Amino acid sequence: MTVAEPALSSAPVPPLAARARVIGGSPVRDILAVTARPEVVNFAGGLPAPELFDAEGIAAAYRAVLAEQPGRALQYSTTEGEPVLREALAARTRARGLPTAADDILVTTGSQQALSLLATALLEPGDTVLVEEPCYLAALQAFGFAGARIVAVPGDADGVDPRALEELVVRERPKLFYTVPTFQNPTGRTLPAARRAAVADVAARRGVWIVEDDPYGELRFEGERMPWIASFPGAADRTVLLGSFSKVMAPGLRLGWLRAPEGLRRACAVAKQAADLHTPTVNQLAAARYLADRDLDAHVARVAAAYRERRDAMLAGLPDALPEGSVWERPAGGMFLWATLPAGYDTTALLPRVVGHDVAYVPGAPFYAGAPDRSTLRLCFVTQTPREIAEGLRRLGEGLREGLR
Repeated sequence: MTVAEPALSSAPVPPLAARARVIGGSPVRDILAVTARPEVVNFAGGLPAPELFDAEGIAAAYRAVLAEQPGRALQYSTTEGEPVLREALAARTRARGLPTAADDILVTTGSQQALSLLATALLEPGDTVLVEEPCYLAALQAFGFAGARIVAVPGDADGVDPRALEELVVRERPKLFYTVPTFQNPTGRTLPAARRAAVADVAARRGVWIVEDDPYGELRFEGERMPWIASFPGAADRTVLLGSFSKVMAPGLRLGWLRAPEGLRRACAVAKQAADLHTPTVNQLAAARYLADRDLDAHVARVAAAYRERRDAMLAGLPDALPEGSVWERPAGGMFLWATLPAGYDTTALLPRVVGHDVAYVPGAPFYAGAPDRSTLRLCFVTQTPREIAEGLRRLGEGLREGLR
């Protein structure tokens, strides 16, 4: 006679952390997953044009490093980064007018990691962070995941309003103000020099960190280069400058860096030790070799020239693609163009109809920390050729008209 075994009861596993339950994924990534079909003209992504990568130059740098110093390239490295790369980054920063030593630099696994490290080093749950309105989406994610209270600073077509910034600093007592002052994501706006000086002055007088993110600044099509906020009087001991090779060399390298005062930089290094120990050694050495052997500035100039042509193609096609009464901004560089449809239009609701015409954009709503303007959208103009942009805008116009009917 067989006796049945008693059924084992299964207790539930502990729940996810509250922050993991509250903070959602990236809407941009979700859109890219939906629009991955090759026939889709995708204005939604923030991807640089792959045909413009200097693949041969990067491959040569890797070959040289692996042939000449394989033991070092394939070994563990220091958390702060390979000295040869840190010195090269410091030299490029000095050449652009900001005194910088190699020891001022911490190499990160993409500049996105720098945001996570800063959030870990600076923020307690409930701390206030000030951001631009609208704001780079992944920064909202990083600060939200740290449990920060995120407050948007009003601005206009020239970027953040320094007077509004000061009022919010006094009222909200934030830990930091995050900004992408040059060719901002998502709007493409550039903060004028006078406002940069005013932002630095607010930080100096009121006591707040500035996180100055500059992934697009070298992609200038016209006009004079703007000085970093970090270079203005009063900002030196309270500004963190972030940089990246993703938009000027290749995003697959996952190489970024932060320049920060010593105490904060050391805290970020400790946070990085807990996150990934160090950024891949072979990638760092290959990037340093590329900088030594090739002319990155000449390469960036070629990329910027192609991107300018693509920006112009998008600007030329927008009047026929967008509804009458729409307005948009003319970026002087970078990768993005921001448009606002007439009041009452909802770009999130319209997107499925537009995707049905094999074209995509990013609705503006996810870029807002507070109440969003649902009539806004972001278009990336660098991934397609001018001819593809013209066809994509034709499809966009058809999709919008169908959605409105």
